[in-house]
Amino acid sequence: MAKMRRVPVGRDGAPKTTPVEEQAEDVQREDCGCPHLDPEDWHEVESDWSDIAFVRGTTTAVLGVPVGYANLRQELLARAEKLGASVPDDAMLLLGSGNFRRSLLLEVEGVEPGTKAVEFPGGMAFSRLVSAPWGQMKSLVEESENMAEERYGRRPDDIWVWYLTCRICSSERNFETLIVGHYREKP
Repeated sequence: MAKMRRVPVGRDGAPKTTPVEEQAEDVQREDCGCPHLDPEDWHEVESDWSDIAFVRGTTTAVLGVPVGYANLRQELLARAEKLGASVPDDAMLLLGSGNFRRSLLLEVEGVEPGTKAVEFPGGMAFSRLVSAPWGQMKSLVEESENMAEERYGRRPDDIWVWYLTCRICSSERNFETLIVGHYREKP
């Protein structure tokens, strides 16, 4: 059965060329605000984390799926503001692993090392920019861990995932995701 669509009609009663549904999707895509990363800067790249800072929160997870992700993000933004930290444009929002509790890190700037409630993980990170449609995340994370181990001689201390798309643009951008393997000390 064909998908029903609403079609806007002009004053003369003739249908306009673009369906309302498509017009709304175009507006939403432009306004979704999801970050766009340059693969040259992020795919299979090593990054120095000696000067990067995060505020951390945790959320409940049901079989690994975070619950309250958006609410926790808002709490972290409020916490950063309260600390006097700024949140850069397209700040990293990293989700940790766990079946029942998941950590979430929000990148912040303008805070001194030692600031209470701010984490400075130090070390370095190896990142991969991948397409991660539903059901492929586990294998992509394992593949990234294996690549990092082969490259640096040991597995990363932590694995983080940054979902770069939302429900509005995920399909269009093929579920772009950044997988980050963090080493507390440079290998």
